[in-house]
Amino acid sequence: MAITQQDPSATAPARATDRTRPSRPWLVAGLGAAAGVLLSVLWSFELVDSVIGDTVAKGLLGSDAKADQITGTAAGLLFAFVSGLAGTFTACNIAMAASVGPLAQAGGGIAAGSRSQIRAMLRPVGHLVAGMVTVSATYGFAGVLLGDRLPQLSTEVVGGVPVRLIQSSVVFGVIGLALIYIGLAALKVVPDVFADRPVARVITLGALIGGFLIGRPYPLFNKLFHWAVDNGNPLYGAAAFVLQSLGNVLIVLVLFVLLTALSRGAFLRAMLATPTRAMVVTGSLMVALGVFTVVYWDVRLPAMFGHGWFPVMFYNN
Repeated sequence: MAITQQDPSATAPARATDRTRPSRPWLVAGLGAAAGVLLSVLWSFELVDSVIGDTVAKGLLGSDAKADQITGTAAGLLFAFVSGLAGTFTACNIAMAASVGPLAQAGGGIAAGSRSQIRAMLRPVGHLVAGMVTVSATYGFAGVLLGDRLPQLSTEVVGGVPVRLIQSSVVFGVIGLALIYIGLAALKVVPDVFADRPVARVITLGALIGGFLIGRPYPLFNKLFHWAVDNGNPLYGAAAFVLQSLGNVLIVLVLFVLLTALSRGAFLRAMLATPTRAMVVTGSLMVALGVFTVVYWDVRLPAMFGHGWFPVMFYNN
């Protein structure tokens, strides 16, 4: 009887897959989740909203951004961008920091020695902005048409919780879960719909960042939203929301570009030195900031209004 010998190469793909999976991915995810919970406990919205945000807006506008009226279209557009920049580090936007890993993966052409380094560096930034602008422009247009019918602009209270914050809780809960899934997928512990498609990952992340506006309760954004609705022009609303989103991401994107340019690609080469390194950086950041978003908006926020319990740091009393 003839004996057939198994081709050793038949098992090669499985071994290759194993080598490209981070070791102990659940440990990485667990550490990221723990970091997200810790951040949600330590976070001070008074510091980032009032001390940092209001100070930056006042310094750039030269007036009290909260108290002074917005006069004219040009003033409104300027206010949109400046208030977005001032809100860079608010709790609804901090997840933007997780974009660094995916941006590095999508910009891998620099590490490969591309002749056009500037173009290769800006390409992933453009993809992120495209996804973000699509969502923010759509919501700005629709928001002006819907006006006060949106919970985000309501002054009603249900169960002791402002309706606008209920919308925040729902929206950021969904966004946080999406970030967690993207992080777990990057670590190869759940199916990755973006496998071998880093550009699609960045565009999707940009869309999620644009979606921050759908739940944002930030006072300066609320003021901008009301003014856009009173103006009544949906095209203006779209433009104002786009500028708000661009202000939100400007600092992180500038840091990404500067790090890459000043290091002549060494930053990206370090991120992409091994396939698993990019996975660990992307996955851990996504899980950490996704967990932070969910815990902050769906556990800590309700507890502030007597629904459940959450630890309170002394400086948040």
